[in-house]
Amino acid sequence: MNITKEKIDELNSIIRIDIVNEDYQKKVDSVLSDYRKKANIPGFRKGHVPMSLVKKQYGKSAIIDEVNKLLQDTLSKYLVDEKLDVLGNPLPKQQDNFTWDSDDFSFEFELGIAPNFEIDLKPKKSIKAYKIIADDKMIDDQIVNIQEQYGKLITQEAIVENSNITGTFVNEEKEIDKKSTFKLDKIKGKVNKKQLIGKKVGDVISLKSKGLFTDDHMLMNVLGVSHDDIHGLDIPLTFTIEEITETELTEINQELFDKIFGEGIVKNEDEFRSKLKEDAEKQFKQQSDQHLLNAVTESLIENTKFDLPAEFLQKWLAVAGEKPLTPEQAVEEYKNSEKGLRYQLIENKLSKDNDLNVSYEDLKEFSKKFIREQMAQFGNSNPEEKELDEVANRVLANQEEAKRLSDQLMSEKLLNFFKENVNLKSKEITYENFIKEVYK
Repeated sequence: MNITKEKIDELNSIIRIDIVNEDYQKKVDSVLSDYRKKANIPGFRKGHVPMSLVKKQYGKSAIIDEVNKLLQDTLSKYLVDEKLDVLGNPLPKQQDNFTWDSDDFSFEFELGIAPNFEIDLKPKKSIKAYKIIADDKMIDDQIVNIQEQYGKLITQEAIVENSNITGTFVNEEKEIDKKSTFKLDKIKGKVNKKQLIGKKVGDVISLKSKGLFTDDHMLMNVLGVSHDDIHGLDIPLTFTIEEITETELTEINQELFDKIFGEGIVKNEDEFRSKLKEDAEKQFKQQSDQHLLNAVTESLIENTKFDLPAEFLQKWLAVAGEKPLTPEQAVEEYKNSEKGLRYQLIENKLSKDNDLNVSYEDLKEFSKKFIREQMAQFGNSNPEEKELDEVANRVLANQEEAKRLSDQLMSEKLLNFFKENVNLKSKEITYENFIKEVYK
């Protein structure tokens, strides 16, 4: 057997594997001998079928099977031994004059080679690293929401500025018949509010969906309409009032603190506000970290330049999925996946160059952290280490769950690496302004 590699260019090569009769014949003879022992052919006793007949009936298929096994094993070993960093999988080249009616065979495979490149972690344009803070207004609003949540509903005779309104929206054409509750302050515009203020239970009001609520998503919820259908929806509605209430805010006292945080955790209003701020900013950190990870990813893709074996990858994508793609579909699929492939190559190089790998022990400790948090939510704040180990082993035995946790841990390692090595510009911002600036 002989293996040679022809370099087409920096990103493309062809592997040629020549297999001769001596490479596979012993294995084929062994397989045919087993066939002979098991073959059940009319006119012959089992195990006494002439070998010439066995070869005639099974010889070619045995040669094909054994040559293909030898070919795959040889190719895989060669790629490992030569440390070839390939993209996708080797693609067999079609040979018009190939025949299995020969003793010796030659096979050729196209390879797409991963490019060599350098990563600039400190481009000229710095990346914003947001620190989202919970300002006094947010804490004030959150406290009012908590007071409402734990408050008492009082029935009202007529709708006023602070009313909670329950009723049924109807539009026969769109088959809308939905009972919902909303606050009057969610209604948009003085005209709409004026139609509702003063009305009583049993009154039927004609409204229009367009511009009815301050937020289209609020309209989507109260009408029970899909996200795709709600934008630009302009239909007449009838609304029948069924209940009018006012929320009497609960007092801010120790009883409320204990209900929310547990007995004795918070002892006064200052601590209450501090704890709300701390919890909110902990959640904001997750959001700002994800934004930073996304921003660094985009920057790395934009500033790390290298070529890819595009033609090879398009041919590989055409045959790699469950269903084959046409050349046109493969080109489109490549366009859609190129960005992700580029980042995967960048991430792999960062991981290799900076030892950012995920070991099983790392993964187990990472999963135990989540398990502790979940147990704490159900009142078990101090689980035994043996119990954590057993649960973690069960979780990681599930391949999908293990991969999900491994991806999360890798993202965490990359994020910490980026915070230490990327050119970042810190910016403190309120959550409201963060949403405006990032998702404008």
